[in-house]
Amino acid sequence: MTGNHGRVYAAIDIGASSGRVILGKLTDAGPDLTTVHRFPNGVQFLGGALRWDVEALLAEVLTGLRLAGEAAARTGDTVASIGIDTWAVDYGLVDDAGTLRHLPFSYRDGRTDAVVDTVHRAVPPERLYARTGLQFLPFNTVYQLAAERSLDGVQALLIPDLLAYRLTGERRTEATNASTTGLLDAATGTWAVDLFGPLGLAPDLFPPLVEPGAVIGRLLPGIARATGLAEATAVVAVGSHDTASAVAAVPATSASFAYISSGTWSLVGVELDAPILTEESRAANFTNERGVDGTIRYLRNTGGLWLLQECLREWSIEGPAPDFAALLADAAALPAGGPTINPDDSSFIAPDSMPGRLVSAVARTGSVLPGEPAAIVRCILDSLAVGYARTIADAERLTGTTAEVIHIVGGGSQNALLCRLTADAAGRRVLAGPVEATALGNILVQARADGSLDGGLPELRQLVAAGVTPVLYEPSRPYSLSTVPAVERIIQ
Repeated sequence: MTGNHGRVYAAIDIGASSGRVILGKLTDAGPDLTTVHRFPNGVQFLGGALRWDVEALLAEVLTGLRLAGEAAARTGDTVASIGIDTWAVDYGLVDDAGTLRHLPFSYRDGRTDAVVDTVHRAVPPERLYARTGLQFLPFNTVYQLAAERSLDGVQALLIPDLLAYRLTGERRTEATNASTTGLLDAATGTWAVDLFGPLGLAPDLFPPLVEPGAVIGRLLPGIARATGLAEATAVVAVGSHDTASAVAAVPATSASFAYISSGTWSLVGVELDAPILTEESRAANFTNERGVDGTIRYLRNTGGLWLLQECLREWSIEGPAPDFAALLADAAALPAGGPTINPDDSSFIAPDSMPGRLVSAVARTGSVLPGEPAAIVRCILDSLAVGYARTIADAERLTGTTAEVIHIVGGGSQNALLCRLTADAAGRRVLAGPVEATALGNILVQARADGSLDGGLPELRQLVAAGVTPVLYEPSRPYSLSTVPAVERIIQ
């Protein structure tokens, strides 16, 4: 840490279900985070499709930045920069005048179902993976672009890049998020331009690439007036895919770790220096996404707390909102060995009717899931834990690495039952926390770009480890596939 006292950093951290603006300051005790604004987010059915209301999100961002500036002023600090991270794969189409063609589609919209085969006829999936290393998901950007009626006269800006453009007037594509499009060369970190032509895409469809730590631009005069921040305030590229920022802030003290970024989705994997582009890796549906400092996040995008969030939402509509703490306690009291489902199944991507869909999914396996909320919650968490264990075992097998410890960060790190079940299923220690890992990673990259920090990822992680105390969950037994006899049927 080099100092620069009095300078603070604003992290705009937006997930698929909520957003927040967090102010970060470096202190002698480590990074100090203050949430200055929280706001809801979610897909909306607009114009016959599931979309994101980015205009509403931008309004919330401006409110958060105004509050960040006011909070900094009260302590005599200056907001030195702003970093933006969000979910991946979705984008807005912007014309030469800067007009958004339409509100961005959500990856949960089913419009790509009809075009996956079209893309694979143009570029076979084996070739796609050999170049991009990207896990097959039907909503990857490459499939979404194939579903567009026209791409003439527009550029595609991924969601964090679109927000940065609205703040600065500068168009860039941040590399960690670009790696989720299915159009970035996994080995070189540059656009796989030879794929654009066969897919009918213009080579300049996306703005130029930038790496985390680059200054995208300064605030536009109108944005400065709306927020009260100085026009000189920099918007800095961070790991704009929220998982990239979260992994940067894993409080690992050695290189032998696996991570689970647990939120609406679960991102489960290990960190590598180079991608794994083998046919075996493709068959296992692992992805090679870029991380901070050119690392590779070798992971599988698996089911997440979306299943639980949707159930809670539906139960709240049907009657009084359940007491979540009591619900978890009831779920924990249920015996082990209950029914499980494949949380990665595409039938769970869309919203609505989640409890009924889970009951039906269990019935298709020949088991019975009682319709009581506690049983459904236990089924979800058991299924996630088994999936986590299998994914980590697969990652070790495919990479030749060993994970001595599993770090769970994000919202799922607060779920003690999920963390305990994961430790038991994986047969190794789980360290849970920090909850706000994404914002921490965002802020640390900004601070390093500003000259307040030195060093690479190990030094950033040491700073996190010194300032947080993760909760330790010891496994009740060593890991063995025999402890989860249905794992092959559930996961594969």
